[in-house]
Amino acid sequence: MNQYLKIDQWKIIEEGFNPDNNRASESIFSLGNGKMGQRANFEEEYTGDTLKGNYIGGIYYPDKTKVGWWKNGYPEYYAKVLNAPNWIGIKIEIDGTSLDLAKCEVVEFKRVLNMKEGYLKRKFSAILPGKKNVKVETIRFLSLTHNEIGAIKYEITPLNFSGNFKITMDLDADVYNEDANYDEKFWLEKEKFSNSETRAFNIAKTKKIGFIVGLGMDFRVFRNNEQVKPLSQEITKDKYIAKSFNLKGNKKEKITLYKYSSTASSLNYQENEIKEALDKELNKATSIGFEKLLQEQAEAWKKKWEDSDIIIKGDAAAQQGIRFNIFMLNQTYTGDEKLNIGPKGFTGEKYGGSTYWDTEAYCLPFYLRTSPKNIAKNLLLYRYRHLEKAIENAQRLGFDKGAALYPMVTMNGEESHNEWEITFEEIHRNGAIAYAIFNYIRYTGDERYLHDYGLEVLISISRFWKQRVNFSEPKQQYVMLGVTGPNEYENNVHNNWYTIMIASWTMEYTMYAIDKVKREDPEKYKKITEKLNFNDITETNAWREIVENLYYPYDSKRKIYLQQEGYLDKEQQTVDDLLPSERPINQHWSWDKILRSCFIKQADVLQGLYFFEDRYKEETIKRNYDFYEARTVHESSLSPCVHSILAAKLGYEKKAYSLYLRTARLDLDDYNNEVAEGCHVTSMAGTYMSIVEGFGGMRIYEGKLHFNPFIPDKWDLYSFIVEFRERQIKVEVDKEKTTIYHQSGENLSVFLYGKEHQLNENEKITDKIKHS
Repeated sequence: MNQYLKIDQWKIIEEGFNPDNNRASESIFSLGNGKMGQRANFEEEYTGDTLKGNYIGGIYYPDKTKVGWWKNGYPEYYAKVLNAPNWIGIKIEIDGTSLDLAKCEVVEFKRVLNMKEGYLKRKFSAILPGKKNVKVETIRFLSLTHNEIGAIKYEITPLNFSGNFKITMDLDADVYNEDANYDEKFWLEKEKFSNSETRAFNIAKTKKIGFIVGLGMDFRVFRNNEQVKPLSQEITKDKYIAKSFNLKGNKKEKITLYKYSSTASSLNYQENEIKEALDKELNKATSIGFEKLLQEQAEAWKKKWEDSDIIIKGDAAAQQGIRFNIFMLNQTYTGDEKLNIGPKGFTGEKYGGSTYWDTEAYCLPFYLRTSPKNIAKNLLLYRYRHLEKAIENAQRLGFDKGAALYPMVTMNGEESHNEWEITFEEIHRNGAIAYAIFNYIRYTGDERYLHDYGLEVLISISRFWKQRVNFSEPKQQYVMLGVTGPNEYENNVHNNWYTIMIASWTMEYTMYAIDKVKREDPEKYKKITEKLNFNDITETNAWREIVENLYYPYDSKRKIYLQQEGYLDKEQQTVDDLLPSERPINQHWSWDKILRSCFIKQADVLQGLYFFEDRYKEETIKRNYDFYEARTVHESSLSPCVHSILAAKLGYEKKAYSLYLRTARLDLDDYNNEVAEGCHVTSMAGTYMSIVEGFGGMRIYEGKLHFNPFIPDKWDLYSFIVEFRERQIKVEVDKEKTTIYHQSGENLSVFLYGKEHQLNENEKITDKIKHS
C-alpha cells in the first residue's frame, strides 16, 4: 500500500511532489469524457519517469503476437489500445532554461482532481537557475457536453524576477506505447498545417488498419487579464507541429494561456470530413470560451452525480473511495454503441484490448442502476453486433454448426488475447454474456430485447457449450475438460465448477427464451430459426440431456463444491499462513509455485454462488464462503467486491466492510502495487455493487425490488439512488432506520426486510434498521 493522497469527500489531493509517485498519480488523476481520455501528464516538459498517455476510444493497433502464433487457432494479433497523438503540450523556456520539474527545485506542489465538477487542477512553485522563482497554476478538462473538445488554462507568474519567456504550444503525433514490440511506433504522419497565427492541425494515421486521428489546437494569451497577440513562429518536425512565441515576463505579472483542442477520428467521420470537423469544434470552443466551458462541465457533472452519487457520512475515506470509483466509471463510458469499457479505461495501456468479460459481469449492473436504459442496452448490442465474429472465433478452434465463442479480449469482435490458458480455456466469458442478457431484461423489463437480439446470442452460445462437453464413460456423466475458471491461478483444469454451472444455466435459460419467443412472437421466432438454421427439437433435447447429466465436483466431507477436480490434492493453506513479505504472491512467487498452490486469485466458486444465490440455501453459501474466502488472495481487482456482497448476505458485517474498503480504495491506496499501470476501472463497478447489493441488500425477485440493508459500524448514514424500470428510488440507511423514497415514475411494489409495500411517486416508507 502507498497512502500518500489526502482524504477529501469530493477531491483527490496530492500535496508535495515525489517523483516516485508520479506514475501512480498520472493514473489516478486521469480525465475522460467517454470518447477520449488523458493521463495526468504535465503540460510542460518533464524528463523524469512518466507514462505519457492520451487515448481515443476504439483506436487500436493489431500488434503481431509474440507467443503461440504457430499453433492452429491462435489469435493472429494482440490488440493494443494506442497512445494517441498528444494535445496538452505547453513547453515553457525561461531565459533559455526549460521549465522541467525533474530538473528544478520544486518548493510547492499540489494536484487536485475535482470529482464534483470534473476537472484537474495543479499548482506549483519552482526555482530555476539564478534562484528564479516561478509559480504555475493549471486547470484542465475534457468536455462532457462537447466530447471532442479539451481545454487548458495555464497561468505562470515570475515571482522574483523579470525575464524572457519562450512558450511553445504543440500537437505531437510522434508518440509511442510503452509495451510496443521492439519499440515500434504505430503512427504515420498524414498531414499537418496551420490556418492562422494561433491555430494548427496534426492528422495522423495508424499503421496496418489505417485509423485516422486528427488534432486541432487554438490558443489565447493574456497578461494580467488583458489579451496580447504575440507573433508566433511555426515549428514542424516529423508528426509534430507547434506554435512558438516569445513574451516578456514581468515580475509578479501573471501570464495566462488558454489552449483549446479538438479531436476527430475516422471512427466518426469520413476521411474528407476530419479537417472541417476539427475546425468547427475549435470555433465552438473559442467562441464559448474557457470559463463557460468549465461552467457547462460542472453542470453536466452535477446531473451525473444526481443520478449516481452514493453518500456516506461518518467515514471520509469510504466516501472518497466510492466517489472516485463512480467518477471514473462515469467519465469512461457514456453510452456510445461503438465503444466498450477496457479494464484500465482511459488511464493506462495495460490489458490492451477494449473489452473483457468484466463489462458484462461487473460494469453492466452499474449502468443499469444509474443511467437511462439505452446506456446499458448499448453494451449488450456491442456483443450482438459481434456475434458473427464470435462464431468465426469458435470455428477457428474446431467448433461448427453456428457455435459462438466470444473473445476474451477484443476490439472488433475478433479474439486478440495471446495467452493460451486464457484465450482457449477461460471460456466462462461466454456465460457472462448470456447472464448479462438475463440481468438486463429482469432489471429493465425490456422483454423485446430477447426477441430482437438476445435469443440469437443465447442459441449460438448454447451450441458452443453443447460441443465443449463430452461424455465420460467412467463417470457416466458429461464433463468439461481443459478449462481455466475465473481463478487464473489455476490453468488447464478439469471440471471447473463455475464454468460447468454457468454453461448449464445458459442452456436452461436459452430453452426458456426459445419457448417464450415462440409463444409471444411466432413470426420473429421463425425468422431466427431460419437465420440460424436452428432445429429446436433436436438441439434442445441435446441440451436438456447435458444439463441433466453434468458432473459437478463436490466434497461430501466438507459439503462444498470443489473449484475443480483435484483441488483438494493441493496442500491446503489459508491466506493467514502467508508472510506479508510474500504478498502479493504474483509479484514474489514463480508461476510454477502459484499454479501448484491452493491460493485463489479471485472469486471462482463464489462467483457462481453470487450470480445464482437464489438456487442455494444460505448454509450452503456460508460453507463455501468460509472455505474459499480464507484461501483467496484478492490479487484480481474483481475479487473483493463479490466477497463483500456475499459477506453482507451472510451477516459477516465486519468482513463485508473491510473488503468494501479494499475495493473502494484499491487504486487510491495502491493495494496491489500496480496503479502506475492504470486504474482498475471495470472493477470499480463492483465497488458500487458492494454498497447497493451488499450493505443495501438489493435484489430482484420476480420483477420486484427487495432491500435488506444494514449499516457498517463506522458509518452514521449512507444513501444511494437506483433507476429501476423508468422509476428512481432513493434508499437511505442510518443507525436507527431505513427509508425508501420513490422519487419519480409510476407506482411500484418494493420489499423492505421481506415486507411488501406499494409506493406512489413522492411517497416513502420507513422501517427500523435490522442487524445480523
